[in-house]
Amino acid sequence: MSSAANPASLAEIVRRHELFFVDQFGVLHDGTTAYPGAIDALGRIMAAGKTVVLLSNSGKRAAANIKRLNRLGFTPDLFSAFVSSGEVAWHLLRRDLDSGTMTTGARCLLLARDDDRSAIEGLGFSEAATGADADVILLSGSQGDRMAMDEYRAILEPAARRGVPCLCTNPDKIMLTPTGPHFGAGAIADAYEAMGGAVRWIGKPYPEMYHYALEVVQAEPTPAVCCIGDSVEHDIAGGAGIGLSTALVRSGILAEMTDHALDGLLRQHAVRPDYIIDRFSFGDMQ
Repeated sequence: MSSAANPASLAEIVRRHELFFVDQFGVLHDGTTAYPGAIDALGRIMAAGKTVVLLSNSGKRAAANIKRLNRLGFTPDLFSAFVSSGEVAWHLLRRDLDSGTMTTGARCLLLARDDDRSAIEGLGFSEAATGADADVILLSGSQGDRMAMDEYRAILEPAARRGVPCLCTNPDKIMLTPTGPHFGAGAIADAYEAMGGAVRWIGKPYPEMYHYALEVVQAEPTPAVCCIGDSVEHDIAGGAGIGLSTALVRSGILAEMTDHALDGLLRQHAVRPDYIIDRFSFGDMQ
């Protein structure tokens, strides 16, 4: 595409930058299988003395994500740190509870995937069964491949009527699953806002996520940091929004998108990545 700088390979991007924020879903793997070349690419970036932070809009905390990555072949030596939106949210909630902004024992309606409870463990919440008796909603994942959006609306509508606040810790509107793309937690949060509910968004493209990751590796927000991801709305807009360089990977949710459609998507979000690459792999390039 002529609308963005487009180096010949991932190798060129790695030569130009020192710190990388790399998305996982759609860049490294599809949730069940590592993409060809991804494990090798991380290993070569780390071997070059660079810093790699895996930055993910996962509502699960970092430890749960690292465990899954290990199963897929991504060992801990392949990255410097892992930051998930669920991890950032947990620390923000812990701070609110410690300061008294939020009450310990509040009834939390947790909408997660695969019955994951890591997002609220250790916070002292009691769990609400429905939106009708919730004091707060934590939206950390979607089961859009198993539940219809109308089912989520039925759960959330009583809470929206009462003005119950919602924290969405996974802003992705689309999620990749073994059966294809389905609506993500971000789409459920959009539905809650449409019902009149208030949503606090935590994750990419929102600045809190990036500032937390920068603090983890004691870095400043400069173009020396390159964000690599497959989402224009989240990875590219988020990184560019705080002055970081960005590289769009045409895998994951962009795998079937034409050049013309991608150019329209970039115009829609008023962003241009610094680089566009087909996949997160060095290929035969050294």
